[in-house]
Amino acid sequence: MSRIGKLPITVPAGVTVDVAPGAVTVKGPKGERKLTIRPEISVSLEGTKLTVDKKSDGRFAHAMRGTTRALLANMVTGVTQGYTKKLEVSGVGYEVDLKGSTLVLKLGFNLPVKYQVPPTVKVECPTLTTIVVSGIDNQQVGQVASAIRKLRKPEPYKGKGIKYDNEVIKRKAGKAFGSGG
Repeated sequence: MSRIGKLPITVPAGVTVDVAPGAVTVKGPKGERKLTIRPEISVSLEGTKLTVDKKSDGRFAHAMRGTTRALLANMVTGVTQGYTKKLEVSGVGYEVDLKGSTLVLKLGFNLPVKYQVPPTVKVECPTLTTIVVSGIDNQQVGQVASAIRKLRKPEPYKGKGIKYDNEVIKRKAGKAFGSGG
């Protein structure tokens, strides 16, 4: 059983944490995030250490303690460093372009695919085949990157499509032409 919930979170310099009943607000150089706290959990700030405790014993309270601690640690990381996902587009004629807050993708369909970028994340296209999604919320960055990837998943024969930069596509051999009987 994991003991993540017992570990304190170190609040770095330049980050302010406001612990109110039922909510925690974290402000940093990159932005501000807020988390509502379940009634089974209590959060306290002592100096630069943020600790999460459970008010009652039980499985659910134990699980929520670990979850709350992980969410708070992700919030502190998000407002200090931020999160980034990098996507690569591969295929002949496949390219991406950012026009305002709309991502225009040419993915081998008869018309370009347009994806409206939510205002909570930042999307950049440094090259015609690279997409960089960044923001302070780990969940939203991952969700936007996943939605962009779903527009054209990489296929296993030629590897065409949109993939994460560290993703390995298992390639299949094509149709083998043997000597026909």
